[in-house]
Amino acid sequence: MVNIKTKEEILTIRRAGKILHGAMELVKRELRPGIKTEELDVMVEEFIISEGGTPAFKGFQGFPKSICSSIDSQVVHGIPDDRELKEGEIVSIDIGVNVDGYNTDSAKTFAIGEVSDRINELIDVTEKALHLGIEKAFIGNTIGDISKAIQEYAESNGFSVVRQLVGHGIGKSLQEEPKVPNFVDGSSGETLEEGMVLAIEPMFTMDSPDVTTDPDGWTILAKDGKPAAHFEHTIAITNGGPKILTNGNTLKLETN
Repeated sequence: MVNIKTKEEILTIRRAGKILHGAMELVKRELRPGIKTEELDVMVEEFIISEGGTPAFKGFQGFPKSICSSIDSQVVHGIPDDRELKEGEIVSIDIGVNVDGYNTDSAKTFAIGEVSDRINELIDVTEKALHLGIEKAFIGNTIGDISKAIQEYAESNGFSVVRQLVGHGIGKSLQEEPKVPNFVDGSSGETLEEGMVLAIEPMFTMDSPDVTTDPDGWTILAKDGKPAAHFEHTIAITNGGPKILTNGNTLKLETN
């Protein structure tokens, strides 16, 4: 069952999203060769709490940290530790924030120093695909319209879409219905309605879409060991079009 949010609920999620945006900007400022992912985790947790939020990931289904930090071939759910980031690596940072019982979720992939042109392209294409998907998130369209836009852009640029992981609804739970695949799965999916809140999150690999799970039970890796990228925003479906809740822009909700 899809939980439709009221305007007040969306504004609460937006409050969480503003804190998340600030946390992601903090990560962007602090990323450099030599920093440990566990250092980033501590910084983000302290920032979220100082702004009146709660780290949504910590303790969720037993996850031990406040952020996910996924390096190179790690697609998602990497656990921060004492590994130092190195020049030439890429890292995907995924953050969740809860405010007054409502969650928001966002991710970005960053290059550490100089990387190859093809890896830069992977990052750029994944981010662009996210926004192409968001552009399809209008009332009356379907989840499948979002999926199709994301998949077509990935494959037209020579990248693969991870099939085992999808976006999702979000609200009082971090993961709600509906599922939001990044590929067309034979069904058009739910019709988009005002008040839906979705976490749209393309996850692309350089070559093979196949993934495997690390022995830690959390980290999902590209099976071929090649780099992967991940971008995500939480958005609201409104009568004024899709509204991103995890950026720094002012949110205006139109009334009927």
